[in-house]
Amino acid sequence: MGAPRHPLRPLRRLMRGACLALSLWLPGAAAGDITDAYYDAPTTRYAHGVLGDDVEYGGLVIVSDQDREGTKASTDRHRVTVRLPQDHVFEDIAPRLVDLGDGMQAVMVVESDMQLGAQLAIYNALGHKLAETPHIGQRNRWLAPIGAADLDGDGYVEVAYIDRPHLAKTLRIWRFVDGKLVEVAAGKGLSNHRIGWDYIEGGIRDCGQGPEMIVATGDWRRVLAVTFDGKGLRSRALGRYSADAIKRAMECRLK
Repeated sequence: MGAPRHPLRPLRRLMRGACLALSLWLPGAAAGDITDAYYDAPTTRYAHGVLGDDVEYGGLVIVSDQDREGTKASTDRHRVTVRLPQDHVFEDIAPRLVDLGDGMQAVMVVESDMQLGAQLAIYNALGHKLAETPHIGQRNRWLAPIGAADLDGDGYVEVAYIDRPHLAKTLRIWRFVDGKLVEVAAGKGLSNHRIGWDYIEGGIRDCGQGPEMIVATGDWRRVLAVTFDGKGLRSRALGRYSADAIKRAMECRLK
């Protein structure tokens, strides 16, 4: 089983009108190291329910450490909250902290437009959207992230997800380069989520031979390890599908 959906913690085009509510942020402060991120402002305004309930989120809280004087002793913790417009929600399990290379930290999320469906979006520590994929193009259409890594060893980070894991079942890989996400590969017949699950299975592992994406076949019969070499995708079967097989694969106990 993948990571379960996180409960709410105790409680200009790219932003599409999203406003930033800043707290504990000093004027002129630069972005620090992102240490945590979580969703806020639960809402039922988007009744898709693909993750097992009708609650999504209208806010994203990004927590970072701001080193004001170059010493660990002077590190302060700051929070920035991204508030989405009323026609958007975060339709996701939990935000993911990712390294985009050269120490550039960011938060990767699934953001859905109520008419155009889901997109993968990346925010920085200041709550600014760095990059995004296009929306799928239709309401109630979703994507399930796999992860982010330099999949082909070229020095650029790729992000991977399954586009419509219940319908199109298409793995898509986008490279973050020059501040944009550029699609570099796609492959059909794969999935990592079933309707109603509050978790996403699989992810990216490295068992010593480089990054591999662990997913299921679209018919849920086999577990696959998928690699990207910069030109295309290659997959190999690891065994029959089960939740335990996915878990063992991610732990490098199934090769």
